[in-house]
Amino acid sequence: MRRAFIVVPAALWTLVAVLLPNSASQGAVALVQSDLAGTALDEAFGQEALLVTGNIARTYAAAGDIDHALIYQRRADAILEKQISLYVAIGSERQKLAFVQNEAVRTGRTLSLHLNQAPGNSQAAALAALVLLQRKGRVQDAMTDLFAGVRERIGDSRDRLLMDQLQETTVTLSRIALGLPSGDQDVRESVARIESRREELEAALSEHNVQFRAEIRPVTLEAVQAAIPADAALLEFAVFRPFDPRAERNAEAYGRPHYAVYVILQHGTPIGIDLGPIEDVDPLVVALRRSLRDPADAEVKTRARAVDEKVMRPLRPFLRGATRLLVSPDGGLNLLPFDALADEHGRYLIERYSTTYLTSGRDLLRMQIAPASTERPVIVADPLFGEPAVPASDASRPYFAPLLGTALEGRAIKTLFPEATLLTGRRATKATLERVTAPSILHIASHGFFLEDEFSGESAVVLARNPLLRSGLALAGANLPGESHGDGILTALEAAELNLRGTALVTLSACDTGVGDVRNGEGVYGLRRAFMLAGAETLVMSLWPVTDAVARDTMVAYYARLRGGVGRGDALREAKLSILQQRSLHHPYYWAGFIQSGNWTPLPVTD
Repeated sequence: MRRAFIVVPAALWTLVAVLLPNSASQGAVALVQSDLAGTALDEAFGQEALLVTGNIARTYAAAGDIDHALIYQRRADAILEKQISLYVAIGSERQKLAFVQNEAVRTGRTLSLHLNQAPGNSQAAALAALVLLQRKGRVQDAMTDLFAGVRERIGDSRDRLLMDQLQETTVTLSRIALGLPSGDQDVRESVARIESRREELEAALSEHNVQFRAEIRPVTLEAVQAAIPADAALLEFAVFRPFDPRAERNAEAYGRPHYAVYVILQHGTPIGIDLGPIEDVDPLVVALRRSLRDPADAEVKTRARAVDEKVMRPLRPFLRGATRLLVSPDGGLNLLPFDALADEHGRYLIERYSTTYLTSGRDLLRMQIAPASTERPVIVADPLFGEPAVPASDASRPYFAPLLGTALEGRAIKTLFPEATLLTGRRATKATLERVTAPSILHIASHGFFLEDEFSGESAVVLARNPLLRSGLALAGANLPGESHGDGILTALEAAELNLRGTALVTLSACDTGVGDVRNGEGVYGLRRAFMLAGAETLVMSLWPVTDAVARDTMVAYYARLRGGVGRGDALREAKLSILQQRSLHHPYYWAGFIQSGNWTPLPVTD
């Protein structure tokens, strides 16, 4: 600490200044005109430097001195970026999430400086866009890198042992969640012990993974823009709490949560738009999602238009002729199929744009270094779920009906990709799927499920805490009771540990595979997150249950276009448009349920 003694008095004077009441803000500004020794202060004081620098930025913003507010806000964000990089590289997933969520309010300060104090300032817009690109989905990236790092070092005996032990905890938690015997009388105590052990293992793996993460290049606005195609627009949505720097206390400074969006093109300054309170948007989204799940609902287009008016119309003037939308949603927008929104002319957005979903615009940089698998595709379809000898008395355990259409779906895709391995009936097992290593394509046509957080019983102890245990896929034997039941259900927590690093496409042709618990800034916790953690480059999933026949027709049309060299995003759009054009299937229920996340470009065709 000796090398920092020169800056201590300055820091203390600054702290005194920023704690003065607002009436003295001009005097506070005068006290902090000189620079505080730059990074020396940042490194010496850590969190204290963040607090002091953030307060200086706040003081300048309150005084209307935007130029100086930006200087210090930029520095505060740089300090926080260093801290986030450190904290997400160590510890368990819960610890990473806790840190990131605790610091989320600071993102609101940066966005508010632009949207509220300096809406016409290009530097403020660029800083706000950069902060979003750096922070959204940060924990998902960290956990993806963690598992990827372990797979890169597959020969490391300690990593292999830790990973095996982590998988053991996953299996045990999944068994309890599925209502199977755990051998422990006190389920709550057992779960707490297992989760504590799981956190210890994640932390130990993270320590080994620090060097691997250090090889990932830093995120810059310029790098992300360079990765955006000329015909595309990146829509970076965010939930934030507007911040008033003039408020006397922090409790009064933060307003109710709002939605914001930054339109980022290949060239030019990002355009930021405050879309208003989430309480004005989310009820409209919920109403639309309800209509989308009901093919008989005649109000669907009216509701699609209402959501479009709030979410898309304000930003359409800034799209500059883009035909491809790279959508990074947040909050309730994570569960919204943008294809089904209706514009001022009554046209669905799918008729004008090709839409791809991203966790963050930062994904564009990761796509540039994604590994490519040379393994054969794997198709899982028409699992033999089995029939219990006695009807299940446990209402919380779902019954999985046979899906005859998936057999046709699997065979049709096998015809298009003859090199693929097709697993059906008794062969479509959880154990076989868990042994699969990075196929170029993984297609699973079965039942998917996501259980809402409304249940009782011993398994609720596990389910309520972890949404990755409330979602999963049904495989062979899923209807069988007792021990066999656990061998027929792949929970999302287990799916996250599959080895799909290098898999170019995972298609979950099943119900509700894209839904889950939404966490602001981190996306959807369920199968969607699980398969991205496993390493999938592109994921196709569903937002509601569709008929067996419609799913089959959509998937066959999709893969036929993929085989013909059409991009992953455009192939799905074309397949959906072919259904939309059929008058009897015009309702979005039939064509909008499947969405695509990740890389939208063509697949390398396997001969």
